Amino acid sequence: MAVASAAPGSTFSKQLLFSLLVLVLFCDACRKISLRVPSHLKAETPVGKVNLEECLKSPSTILSSDPAFRILEDGTIYTTRDLLLSSEQKRFSIFLSDSQSLLQKEIEIVLSAKETKVFRKRHTEDTVHNRSKRRWAPIPCSLMENSLGPFPEHVQQIQSDAAQNYTIFYSIGGPGVDKEPFNLFYIEKDTGDIYCTRSIDREQYDQFLVYGYATTADGYAPDYPLPLLFKVEDDNDNAPYFETKLTVFSVPENCRIGTSVGQVTAIDHDEPGTLHTRLKYKILQQIPDHPRHFSIHPDTGVITTTSPLLDREKCDTYKLVMEVRDMGGQPFGLFTTGTITISLEDENDNSPYFTQTSYTTEVEENRIDVEILRMKVQDQDLPNTPHSKAVYTILQGNENGYFKITTDPNTNEGVLCVVKPLNYEVNSQVILQIGVLNEAQFSKAANGQTPTMCTTTVTVKIRDSDEGPECQPPVKVIQSKDGLPAGQELLGYKAMDPETSSSEGIRYQKVGDEDNWFEINESTGVLKTLKVLDRESKFVKNNQYNISVVAMDAIGRSCTGTLVVLLEDFNDHAPQIDRDLTICQQDKDYAILEPVDLDGPDNGPPFQFLLDNSASKLWTLEPQDGKRAFLRQRHNLNYNYYSVPVQIKDRHGFSAKHVLSVRVCDCTVPSECRMSYKEERDAKPNVVLGKWAILSMVLGSALLLCILFTCFCVTTTKRTVKKCFPDDVAQQNLIVSNTEGPGEEVTEANIRLPTQTSNICDTSTSVGTLGGQGIKTQQSFEMVKGGYTLESNKGGVLGAGDAGRYTYTDWQSFTQPRLGEESIRGHTLIKN
Repeated sequence: MAVASAAPGSTFSKQLLFSLLVLVLFCDACRKISLRVPSHLKAETPVGKVNLEECLKSPSTILSSDPAFRILEDGTIYTTRDLLLSSEQKRFSIFLSDSQSLLQKEIEIVLSAKETKVFRKRHTEDTVHNRSKRRWAPIPCSLMENSLGPFPEHVQQIQSDAAQNYTIFYSIGGPGVDKEPFNLFYIEKDTGDIYCTRSIDREQYDQFLVYGYATTADGYAPDYPLPLLFKVEDDNDNAPYFETKLTVFSVPENCRIGTSVGQVTAIDHDEPGTLHTRLKYKILQQIPDHPRHFSIHPDTGVITTTSPLLDREKCDTYKLVMEVRDMGGQPFGLFTTGTITISLEDENDNSPYFTQTSYTTEVEENRIDVEILRMKVQDQDLPNTPHSKAVYTILQGNENGYFKITTDPNTNEGVLCVVKPLNYEVNSQVILQIGVLNEAQFSKAANGQTPTMCTTTVTVKIRDSDEGPECQPPVKVIQSKDGLPAGQELLGYKAMDPETSSSEGIRYQKVGDEDNWFEINESTGVLKTLKVLDRESKFVKNNQYNISVVAMDAIGRSCTGTLVVLLEDFNDHAPQIDRDLTICQQDKDYAILEPVDLDGPDNGPPFQFLLDNSASKLWTLEPQDGKRAFLRQRHNLNYNYYSVPVQIKDRHGFSAKHVLSVRVCDCTVPSECRMSYKEERDAKPNVVLGKWAILSMVLGSALLLCILFTCFCVTTTKRTVKKCFPDDVAQQNLIVSNTEGPGEEVTEANIRLPTQTSNICDTSTSVGTLGGQGIKTQQSFEMVKGGYTLESNKGGVLGAGDAGRYTYTDWQSFTQPRLGEESIRGHTLIKN
């Protein structure tokens, strides 16, 4: 088995933690603890460390029975003076007590001085084949941080059981030996003593895992490598410090006691969970220091308020000088100080107030949109925030809305303005009561009271001025009957001079009259109608016709008023209806009659529908709701057009007769109606021709028969007559045109005219050309029909050989007027 010593021999300069106060005679024993230490111990040397909590948790008192030793709260045992241990064991006890539970415990400590063993070498002839390798069992070892030496400092000794029979050489390896940090440890190969060569910083290396090796002279290893864990015991060599150098907290003013302001935190690089990192916080100073408003929890660092009298208007910033100390706040602990700033957040705990209790101002009458007064307020809350920005309100005196008050965003002043014209003759003075609040709601002040609204009084004096006429009321309504004829007078518009309370000297002029219905008397303002008043005119809206009138005094000052002519309805319009109707047999067998009456409701529906006797055989009328009726077939009629006479009366019996054109069609909707050719040809069978139309048709037919008979006679009597004109010449003069243009003007120069001779077929007869050259005296115009000429003498007497001849002028003067007159007359009669 391997054996290791229990404690190193490092030295510390520390004060005595506790003095021996009471020697406890009667207590319960926990257990015995044995420690191997060097025979010579210097003062303030750590001897070892015991776990006190295994015996008694949270002891309030820790005492040593031997004044040569002192025990810390974490169980570390220190010497108080130099000691020299003999070969005998040294014993003392640690007494633990709890003041709350009244428990007392005792831990017995036994110190033994270490011994030196003599090793012998292993002979090569000894057999070792029957030996088995065994596991070493070292005792844990610790090193003190920042040890002062002297160096090299003994750490531990390792031994192998094989050294009882053989010569063993020892070696080590690992961090601190052949790894970083190099050469921190070394071992005496013959004795197994391990030494430390310099001090160690625990914050850099908190432990070292070193392996020990035991070998014979010939290199044989009788044991497995031995792991040695050297733990570096912490030394309180790092003072705590605040995590944030500049800390600023904020808290609302007037807050309650115990309100959390913030938490400060500190960092200590020593070993966590020990007294070296057990921190305590404390407020050293408050600036300003009176009265005390803040406290801090010593363990958590949470800062809270201790007073409800935090008033930003008195002091808006506080500074606290803080201390953080380790070792649980003991006087010998390391510490650091810092400063934090606490700002108070503004609350609306101060109401604004006017700098004056009353104000007086004046304004000229009839002025609008003019500033008349500015009012200043004071507010102790934070400027340019909703807690100090003012909101002004007119509480009394502005029932008619003459004034308006606003806030100037730059100066926070209240600006009073006139927005409606004031009248001196009505009221020469107005008294206003004005209040002021903040944009934000009030909160309780430091004294626990809620602020209230501040008010002031404003007296507004109105100055008189010479003003023009007044049009009161602005809109005047007059009534008139519908259909009032032209030349009638109506009551006009009257304006007043407020200074004289009369209408003398005021002239009137019409500026608005859409349909020019009236003229106005310049002196009296009386209206006179220029047209018949018609309620149904498009210029009348809701039975009203508007006229704008300007009233002007002698120096040109004016006002404008409106005259509304309210027209009383007169029953002067009979019901009207759309005369073209379509009945789609596939949809329904009736048409809907919906008359419209341009008169008002009092002269309109309910309507009465009457069917003419001539149409009652085919049709029936079915009134529905007084506003419409169904025109229904008595039986299914042929698809055709039908004329249906009906009479429609309004509620007062004023009626009109209408002839409806009803189309009966095979369709579903009227837009789909397509009648056949036969139906279109036979459409409107009920049309009756007048007597003049019939006479025109008879005369036209007789005239046509006369022309045909004359042509027949001429043809039969002149069969042997030769053609007087060649075919090509006739074709050059008779032109068929299908265009709508005016064409060339037909003149006598363009027509072939025969010369005066007894033989019209004489080949020597001179014939005029198309250009009009070579034409002799024009005697007559010959109409050529099938190669024969028909010519009449100027005297109008037909010879035996001159049948069918007429002059062009005689023919035209006789036929043209009669044909045109009869044709027009017949067309008119047919249309009617």
